[in-house]
Order: sequence, then structure tokens, then C-alpha cells
Amino acid sequence: MKKIVMLVSGRGSNMVAIAQALAQHSWPAQIVAVIASRADAPAVAAATRMGLPVQVLDARGIPDRSRYDQTLLTLVEQQAPDLVVLAGYMRILADEFVDRFAGRLVNIHPSLLPAFPGLHPHRQALQAGVKVHGATVHMVTRELDSGPIIAQAVVPVGADDDEQSLAQRVLQAEHRIYPVAVRWLIEDRLIFSGQGAWLDEGSGALQALIGSEFTGHDDI
Repeated sequence: MKKIVMLVSGRGSNMVAIAQALAQHSWPAQIVAVIASRADAPAVAAATRMGLPVQVLDARGIPDRSRYDQTLLTLVEQQAPDLVVLAGYMRILADEFVDRFAGRLVNIHPSLLPAFPGLHPHRQALQAGVKVHGATVHMVTRELDSGPIIAQAVVPVGADDDEQSLAQRVLQAEHRIYPVAVRWLIEDRLIFSGQGAWLDEGSGALQALIGSEFTGHDDI
């Protein structure tokens, strides 16, 4: 049984999507801790409603950055996780943390990386005039939003889209691909090479999971 720690800062909708898929499909894993960087994050209430073990490490109560980073590292290490999942975690992780959990640390970013890393990716996409946008599940490395890509979902950009409408559709795509990617990691089905990932069946690079490919329960 693999142990998962989830780090959250906001509403926690990806956390909920992953936890629901785990419970519904009886993954060989359990969420042993949800650690929130804000006591008032909606994700705290969502995790509590789902019966998940919640810990709050409020960054506002520990203004010293290095002390906060070390406390977070200690909290996560205490759980001895097989996988650390960032689900809307809005703090940059210390290099020591990233190194400690290298190969076990996964994130989702709302763009088709390497396009539009960092803040405001939807705004960046609209300003660039792209016709497609999306979401990327990737392993976390020291360089921001640059780890090996596990999966991507493509979302078309409409002429009347604004940041809010585009963000909503991308979020729906995130809820489709993130649980799938987490399950692959739990089941050790991925082989990493360079900046990409391959399923162990040798079926090719997982660079585009588009549309309804993963909307059916059998895919999760």
C-alpha cells in the first residue's frame, strides 16, 4: 500500500478529484496526510469532509522562510511517503525539499509546458494568441515547471475566451488527467527518460491526453 502526502494552498479541487478516484477504484494507496499552507484554505474543509488527515502549517505564522521550509520537510518526512502530490500548492519548494523527494514529487501546471510556466499562464496564453492551451502533469525538479512531463491535456481557446472561462475549462481537464497520472505513479507504470515519460508497456511518449480519452471510469 503506497502512502501519499498532498500539499495544498487553495480550494483543493485536484485533491478531491484524486481522493475520489482513489476511493472509487480501490487504488493500492492511501492519503496519509493533507498539509495546507493556509488555515483558511477551502482545501482544509474539503479534506476534513472527506475524512482525510489534515495538518495546517500556516506560512503566516512562520515568517522565516528557512524555518518554514525545514518544518515542512520534517512534517512530510514523518509520513515516509511514496509520493508527494502538489494540488494547488502555492509556495516554491526549497531545493532541499525537492532533492529529498526527487522522483516522488509531482505537480500539475495549467498550461502546455514548456509554454507559459510560472504565474498567470491563462493570461500569457491569451496574450500570445494561441489556439490551444491545456494542463501538464510533471515531476518536480529544482527548475520551476521544468520537470519530466508525464501527461498533457489540450483545451481549445475560443475567440470569446477570457482568463476565467479558459481557466475553468483547463481545470476540468486537470481533474481528468491528474488522477490518471497519480495512479500510474502509484503502480510504478512509468519509465522516465530525459524530459518525458513512457508507460511500461512501451506504448510511446505520454505527451497528449486529449478530450474524452480519460473520462470513462475504466481509464481511472
